[in-house]
Amino acid sequence: MNQQWKTGAFKEKTDKPVFLSKEGLAGDECADKKNHGGPEKALFAYSLAHYDKWQRELGNSDITAGGNGENISVMHMDETTVHIADIYELGGAMIQVSQPRRPCWKPARRHGDIDLAKKIEDTGRTGWYFRVLKEGNIQAGDTFKLLERPCPEWTIDRMNEVLYHNRDNIGLLENLRDCEYTPPSWKATLDKLLSGETVDDSKRLYGPNI
Repeated sequence: MNQQWKTGAFKEKTDKPVFLSKEGLAGDECADKKNHGGPEKALFAYSLAHYDKWQRELGNSDITAGGNGENISVMHMDETTVHIADIYELGGAMIQVSQPRRPCWKPARRHGDIDLAKKIEDTGRTGWYFRVLKEGNIQAGDTFKLLERPCPEWTIDRMNEVLYHNRDNIGLLENLRDCEYTPPSWKATLDKLLSGETVDDSKRLYGPNI
């Protein structure tokens, strides 16, 4: 847990406008471009309300806004109210929910809790990613305006619940796999589960921490 590592997850707060392109926020560096960033993960959002829960549960007052490496901390939104494929206007940009975030080992190392990624996964407090449909400036204080909800049956929370806690429910797994908005990486995992393969998430959840 104490070995040298590289991450772009330590974000700095700014009240100035920042340009959001289809590749992400201007000036925002991504250390692991294989698993993070890119058009389908251009913007990572996390609910500010979750941090009170983490502080109580982990006994760690240092885990605060930005502590999950998110680009934006959001209010009055969480995994239970956000749906896959939702389209929002935010500042001068238009964005679409692309996928739930699948936590990796880096927050665990950052906060000194080796099981933190698993805890994030188990609680469903994962956050979610956006793709950018229209580039533009965004800044602190901007309000999300919902423009379209093409997939009302699948919240981020329900997707997490099926993938992580209902792996024996063939019907739900098939429904999630067959949803046109489910991301390809999720479909691949769901296909493995449906074919009876064992899915080992330990590399993602623990990586070099163990």
